Amino acid sequence: MKLVVQEFLTLDGVAQGPGSPDEDPSDGFTRGGWFVPHLDEEFGRLASTWLGEADALLFGRRTYQNFARDWPQMTDHPNARIMNSLPKYVASNSLTEAEWHPTTILSGDIPAQVAELKRQPGRELQIHGSAQLAQSLLAAGLIDALRLVIAPVVVGQGRRLFPDGGAPAGLRLVSQQTTPGGLSVHTLESTGLPEYGTYGADA
Repeated sequence: MKLVVQEFLTLDGVAQGPGSPDEDPSDGFTRGGWFVPHLDEEFGRLASTWLGEADALLFGRRTYQNFARDWPQMTDHPNARIMNSLPKYVASNSLTEAEWHPTTILSGDIPAQVAELKRQPGRELQIHGSAQLAQSLLAAGLIDALRLVIAPVVVGQGRRLFPDGGAPAGLRLVSQQTTPGGLSVHTLESTGLPEYGTYGADA
């Protein structure tokens, strides 16, 4: 399977708490819900198309617990059947049971276990949110592609997908589009390490 990250970001790179003020207040984050004002029908159709490519979902613990709390109750959402029925994997060394079925808990050497999942037949293994997990798997060279949905807002605090000191990564832009609500959608493929150069008169 191809490992694909789907992440909602602010212009300053924050991935924390896009869906509501109380979605993820950890570390004193008080500015959640920044993504919601920019949602529109076009993005909803796009997100449904992406989900239709998934054969399994992969989460970090925090995102998994939020999704496991909310998605089983969202029976009228157009994506609920797929979200609730797809095989799910959660990377956690603290969870001992997972009630959002079907879910498998991954613990210990997470990159090795994710690499094994990628060797299984299928289309996409999708990471939704879970920025810290995405960071670690990008550093391990396991991410094949990223779908970054950037909202036109700066929140000034919160966890970032690409923090200072993170692993370098080369990427190639595959497609880009905008939605009526102002979201900028970038699809990128991993190319290994970045290339560097020197700008000059002959560049």
